[in-house]
Amino acid sequence: MKSLRTLANSKVKQGDYSSAIALLTQLINLNPTSALDYNNRGLLYFQSGQPYKALFDYNQALRIDPTLDSAYNNRANYYASVGQLAEALTDYEQAIDINPGNIRTWINQGITFRELGLYDLALENLDMALMLGCLEDHVYAQRGRTYHLRGDWNCAISDYQKALKWLPKSGSSDSLREKVENWINDLLKPLRA
Repeated sequence: MKSLRTLANSKVKQGDYSSAIALLTQLINLNPTSALDYNNRGLLYFQSGQPYKALFDYNQALRIDPTLDSAYNNRANYYASVGQLAEALTDYEQAIDINPGNIRTWINQGITFRELGLYDLALENLDMALMLGCLEDHVYAQRGRTYHLRGDWNCAISDYQKALKWLPKSGSSDSLREKVENWINDLLKPLRA
């Protein structure tokens, strides 16, 4: 089973999600009580544009292991993507209760608070994510966006610059770098007119 999991991870890194999903399906057939494999397959379904299959797998993972914080985070991301923000916040909170060190959950919950216009709560979440000390590029980008939307432009520019400093010049973070650069341009556009 370990070699199937390694091969599935390799397929994900190559961007071959359909092969990775097939390998995870084999793993699930071999061990139908593996919450982690359901959660991982759900994430791949979600990233492949198959949200209902993703939701099924997240629910199955949580039936098997109701303490799997990453499954709550992933299911919350699904809920947020379909506009069910209250359900998303409930699942993010459950994930944080289980694992307060889950930085991605703090970031995702902060983004959801921001979508609801709850900027102070969003900033609290993003500050907590910064204190945990990983993914600084993502945290600064999202905190900058929150300041931007709240109208605190000096803090927004500062965080956007920090995000760009942390982001690699190329690679997997290209889309985030592009977002941050677009947000800066939007913010500075009135000053350039």
